[in-house]
Amino acid sequence: MDKKNANSKREYNPQFREKKKLFSEKEIIFRSQNRAKVLTISSKAQVLFLCALFIIGAWSFYSYHIYNKSGVMVSAKTRELETTRDAYANLMGDFMSLQKNISNMLSNMGGKGSKQDIEKYKKQASVVEDKIKQLSSNNDWASEDKLEEKISLSEAVLQRDIAASERDELKRQMNEMEDIIDELKEAEKEVLEKVSQISSKEVNKIKSAFSEINVPLKKQGLYFNPQANRKNGKGGLFEPAKMPKLKDKEISQKITEIYRDVDDLEYYREIVQYVPLGKPVWSYWLTSPFGGRADPFNKKQARHKGVDLASRTGNKIKSMAKGKVTRAEYAGGYGNLVEVDHGNGFKTKYAHMNKIYVKKGQYVEAGEAVGEVGNTGRSTGPHLHYEVLYRGVPVDPMPFMKAKVS
Repeated sequence: MDKKNANSKREYNPQFREKKKLFSEKEIIFRSQNRAKVLTISSKAQVLFLCALFIIGAWSFYSYHIYNKSGVMVSAKTRELETTRDAYANLMGDFMSLQKNISNMLSNMGGKGSKQDIEKYKKQASVVEDKIKQLSSNNDWASEDKLEEKISLSEAVLQRDIAASERDELKRQMNEMEDIIDELKEAEKEVLEKVSQISSKEVNKIKSAFSEINVPLKKQGLYFNPQANRKNGKGGLFEPAKMPKLKDKEISQKITEIYRDVDDLEYYREIVQYVPLGKPVWSYWLTSPFGGRADPFNKKQARHKGVDLASRTGNKIKSMAKGKVTRAEYAGGYGNLVEVDHGNGFKTKYAHMNKIYVKKGQYVEAGEAVGEVGNTGRSTGPHLHYEVLYRGVPVDPMPFMKAKVS
């Protein structure tokens, strides 16, 4: 029976040989007020929790190691600094003592023991120098290479700062120059515009005077074109043109316009010198106009080729343009007569003169006196008979006398 009971016990108590997993699911049961709550912790959560604990532990160990190492380094540097300070204090004491001794030596120069003192102070200086070398050799920061490196770095930084400062200053000066250039450009434009206006104004005055004198010419079927004799001949040696340096198109165009206006002004000023404009005698009154009139002697209808300008005897008569004297003589009814050929088809005659100042073939300037007002020839009193001819045809002189170019 005992064997049977033993065999039956073996049959009802089987052994579980299956191994459990290291991170198998865990269950935590909480009991409260006859109630049970089960909290299941999965394998993954257990692994993550263990990893977190490992990381925290590793970080704590590393921080502790670094802290200890930093403390050791700080302590070493502190000791090194204290040693250096002590050495520096001793060195300064030796230096002050040496300096004091040197001062005493200099004050006692010329004494008997001066050479011995010098040798003693040399020895003291040698001791100080040895201490400086020893201090430098014991500290990396005071080594010659380190000092040269620091000096080079400081010089490089200084040069960089100087270059940056010079660059900023150059930029500022360039900005100022650009502002000045812009102001100069504006001022230049204003000046060029003013010059252009002045040139155009002068040219327009002369053109206006030519328009006035063309009024009597048109009545005679004539017309004076000041551009007719403008020479357009071209030629000469070849010279390569210089490339323009002005990049401002507006200014370049304005300069071109001014050159053209100035060329026109020079041409018109040249032409106007040979056109009889203005009053041949300063003080006068008109006694007989151009055209038909009653003859002053026989009262018959007659054709008057000029104008009679009454004035005082002796008043100066002036040529109204440049030209060449073609007649200077007594001419019957004209009395003393001067005729001037001005070119461009224009001639002027000055009659009944009291005196003649010029000779035939002589060249006269505009405004030059050619004689005096008189009463010679067929005349009833002192006056100037003044004629203007264009291409041999007499025209009314009054528009020429009234035309103004200045």
